[in-house]
Amino acid sequence: MYDRVAGVSNEVAGKLAKRLSVQTRGEVLFSPADRGRYATDASIYQQMPVGVFVPTDAADVRLAIDICRDLSVPIVPRGGGTSQCGQTVGAGLVIDHSQHMRRVLDVNPAERTAKVEPGLVLDHLNAQLKPHGLWYPVDVSTSAQATLGGMAGNNSCGSRSIAYGNMVHNVLGAEAWMADGSLVEFGAYSQASPDALAIGDFVRDLAMEHADEIDARWPKVLRRVAGYNLDIFRNQNQKPYNADGSVNLAHLLVGSEGTLALTRSLTLRLSELPRAKVLGVVNFPTFYQAMDSAQHIVKLGEGMSGGCLSAVELVDRTMIELSLKNPAFAPTIRTALSPHINGGKPAAVLLVEFSGASKADLTHKLRELVDLMGELGLPGSVVEMVDDAPQKNLWEVRKAGLNIMMSLRGDGKPVSFIEDCAVPLVHLAEYTDALTEVFHRHGSRGTWYAHASVGTLHVRPILDMRRDGASKMRAIAEEASELVRKYKGAYSGEHGDGLCRGEWVEWQFGPRINEAFARIKTRLDPEGLFSPNRMVDPPKMDDASLMRFPPTYKVVPIQPVLDWRAWDVQNDPVTEQTSEPGTGGDPALGLAKAVEMCNNNGHCRKFDAGTMCPSYRVTRDEKHLTRGRANTLRLALSGQIEGLAGQDALTSEVVMEAMDLCVGCKGCKRDCPTGVDMAKMKVEFLHHYKAKHGFTLKDRLVAQLPDYARTAARLAPLLNLRNRMLLLAKLAEKLLGFSAQRSLPEWQSRHFFNQPSQTHQTASREQVLAAERGVVLFVDTFNGYFEADNAQAAVKVLRAAGYTVHVATKLKPDGQHLCCGRTYLASGMVERAREKAREVVQSLLPFAERGIAIVGLEPSCLLTLRDELLVMGLNAGEHRIAEQSMLLEEFLVREDRAGRLDALKASLKPLGRPLLLHGHCHQKAFDAVSPILTVLGWIPEAKPRLIESSCCGMAGSFGYEASHHEVSMQMAELSLLPAVRAEPDAVVVADGTSCRHQIHDGAQREAVHVSRLLADLLPG
Repeated sequence: MYDRVAGVSNEVAGKLAKRLSVQTRGEVLFSPADRGRYATDASIYQQMPVGVFVPTDAADVRLAIDICRDLSVPIVPRGGGTSQCGQTVGAGLVIDHSQHMRRVLDVNPAERTAKVEPGLVLDHLNAQLKPHGLWYPVDVSTSAQATLGGMAGNNSCGSRSIAYGNMVHNVLGAEAWMADGSLVEFGAYSQASPDALAIGDFVRDLAMEHADEIDARWPKVLRRVAGYNLDIFRNQNQKPYNADGSVNLAHLLVGSEGTLALTRSLTLRLSELPRAKVLGVVNFPTFYQAMDSAQHIVKLGEGMSGGCLSAVELVDRTMIELSLKNPAFAPTIRTALSPHINGGKPAAVLLVEFSGASKADLTHKLRELVDLMGELGLPGSVVEMVDDAPQKNLWEVRKAGLNIMMSLRGDGKPVSFIEDCAVPLVHLAEYTDALTEVFHRHGSRGTWYAHASVGTLHVRPILDMRRDGASKMRAIAEEASELVRKYKGAYSGEHGDGLCRGEWVEWQFGPRINEAFARIKTRLDPEGLFSPNRMVDPPKMDDASLMRFPPTYKVVPIQPVLDWRAWDVQNDPVTEQTSEPGTGGDPALGLAKAVEMCNNNGHCRKFDAGTMCPSYRVTRDEKHLTRGRANTLRLALSGQIEGLAGQDALTSEVVMEAMDLCVGCKGCKRDCPTGVDMAKMKVEFLHHYKAKHGFTLKDRLVAQLPDYARTAARLAPLLNLRNRMLLLAKLAEKLLGFSAQRSLPEWQSRHFFNQPSQTHQTASREQVLAAERGVVLFVDTFNGYFEADNAQAAVKVLRAAGYTVHVATKLKPDGQHLCCGRTYLASGMVERAREKAREVVQSLLPFAERGIAIVGLEPSCLLTLRDELLVMGLNAGEHRIAEQSMLLEEFLVREDRAGRLDALKASLKPLGRPLLLHGHCHQKAFDAVSPILTVLGWIPEAKPRLIESSCCGMAGSFGYEASHHEVSMQMAELSLLPAVRAEPDAVVVADGTSCRHQIHDGAQREAVHVSRLLADLLPG
């Protein structure tokens, strides 16, 4: 370990890596790529750490502290790595608590307390608290990925702080290691241990010494998270840290950003879950009116009995427009828009939430809100949401707001540096107007969203940090600070100090208090072991050497095989309009800019409903995370990984290691708020990697399946022996790499493609073009050669619905079926996939131009026509084909809305059994799951239930491979297989061939395609 690390880094790093490897059980990550993946967080900064340590338990952390102290290596604690100001990056040893140190140590429902480890994610805690009717109410927008330790270090706030306060108001105690390795219990000052009492007395004396400065300089607002909480002994907060006025020494650590001690555990104050919520969405014709109205709206919460005003949140026009462009958010955001305000195009909306014991106790508050807005001259501006589902959906969009705004393409990005200044509500409208003028003077504009209830407005001016962004950032920050001082606000109201705002601590508090902060740092961490140069002796916010995109940042020229020009653009910081595709100056022709869309927000670390990111859900390893892969690609494409240069950026084993467990699920295409499409990036990578290293026999067998399927089907009895003879399976694993523990799809001698059209009653090209109600059925390799019943069932259903059905064939018949090229893409054979794509366009364009639907059965194949087909560089009508391509259920729903399926629906027989649905990953990515639920709902008495699952684990050939079998099964066991086993009498519907195979192998249950289920329920 020493020689390897010292050879690429230095002697100290080598010693550190060796001692950690020998003395601890944790994972020691010192490779250039590993260090690079931890060099960034959700800020604009990048600092390469000495190394990364992933402890397995508290004992590992304690040993790491001792080793780092001996070697004089600083420690940078890290949770989810989602900080906005650079708190979790640094040049020392990064300790990642999130992988293993995430236990709930104790829950006391009677006392409403919980004791947790620092790596526990907030949503995971709340999931365990829900059965007790409790929750931890500091509901930050990153709740699905933010850790409690990081939240405490940052003094996080959340959307509902008006009702529950900040992190500091909800922490009762903390166990923390000091720099000398001692473990100190921080809690009530009156009950402190000798070690904690000595620290408390020291801080108390400082507070008394600087009492006049604290009274004069401390911001008198709820949202103030800069510096250390010296005011625990002389409260300046609108909401006292403790209701009884007592002092809790744990509050000294809250907001200290890991600079004073290293957290072992936290004791948290819990709250009762609100039993009911109602939401009023207030639409405004101007942004100023929204800001000016906030001060009046919050008064609706005064004197409420049995409930409270729990949130007033801003969503501005920019965020609305970006949400409308995102298929995951557009349907939800439309429900919030009032047609009475600017014709359904408001300049801003405020989400006004009331919480209480029952909806009956709260609905009158919505009426009061409606009346108030009428009095303010905005009748019809309130969209009332009483039901839980639409409220939940809208809050999810709001929570994603920060990242939605980062989806702007081009080098100009909304930059976080003054985004959470907090001002009193009475000044909110004036402050935002004045700040808008500041942006205008510097050739930019701000994108706004915020906690309007507490005067914290998240605003990010659009700046190009590769060019003149740093100087503009400095100038805007200086003008903004004067506005904050004018309106008696706080410069840092929520996201902390870090590298970005550390230098502003002295500006906020003055030299005397700043010196007091330095004395606290020296008293608790005399050797500067914990996160040095933060808050005390901080760097300049615009130090170019700390930037992710410094002036020296260069992209390696690469000729991509896919068309990435849509990302290769520049944008206007005022209008946000982007230039023409291909004009952005990317030496990688758009690929690098697509990769750089990852802003490290960590949304891919979530474990709630949705697909992204299945490999991380199993491994919890940063390397196997969408963010980790994007960072690896970015570092490689910009020559920042030692040993990689030029074309090696996309051909190295380093990048292959990061891309290996990407299953191409496309979950990130939908779930990633900034639009990082790692599935497509993997196709690009594999093309370059395989071009250098060559294709294995397994690669060729998978990719060329459509070409040899016709011949292989003739040998079906012989080939199927592999599934029946273990010896053959083991031999195949050794020779080909397909797992012997996995069955392979069964070939059919009598398949769909060797049956004459008369057998399944389909029409010719000419007949369907002339038909009154024609449809083209695109039958893929899998449903054609392995599960022909599905294709035959689809013909039956479509004919029963009154359609003339033509099976898609090549324009120039050669005995082969029409293929989308999916298997070639998945193997990196893009040129061969392009050949298949050309055949698809030639064959199907005449139908598409006539508006005839192209209907498919296998999601991964059909949706290739809506996705990869468009970036193959064909320029031959592929967009017309994409517009007409749809899955069977999508087509049926469309036709039903046109009133053409009444007879079909009426003829369906009852099922008489429970009905479960597993959505294919690509269906989820293209919002194609709801149509299948709609279709299943047509079955009399049926109550279809969607299994909330990520990827099934098969992902095409991934789950068949011996090297991936274990991970594949772990993915399936997260939710899919347990849900199937829990309902043994249910019919399981799954459109994906591989999904059905996983359910068969993992749960010994047959899952069916929706076409078969419908056909079975039709007469005859």
